[in-house]
Amino acid sequence: MDGNLFTMRTPGGVGEVFETLLERPGLRLERIESHGEATPPGDWYDQADDEWVVLLCGAAGLRFEGDETLRTLAPGDYVFIPRHRRHRVEWTAAAAPSVWLALHLAPAG
Repeated sequence: MDGNLFTMRTPGGVGEVFETLLERPGLRLERIESHGEATPPGDWYDQADDEWVVLLCGAAGLRFEGDETLRTLAPGDYVFIPRHRRHRVEWTAAAAPSVWLALHLAPAG
């Protein structure tokens, strides 16, 4: 499969798109396109896999449970999220798309 990471998948910038780019045992590379979306109030992601995520364009705010500090992400910023580290996306830029690459890694063993 080939393509361009910056070609927008949502006409008119409505909705969030998750696209698997590569998948192998224990590994999944995902492209995420956001247009002002956020994790619903009160919800937290709690994933069984480790995740390494990089923001390619746009802007976003990421919060970890128990951490008062909001991490504001700009293009090029990346974060490693260990499995079961509860987190949420507080906001993504509404004026322009935010494009992420997320590498999901299953636990070894």
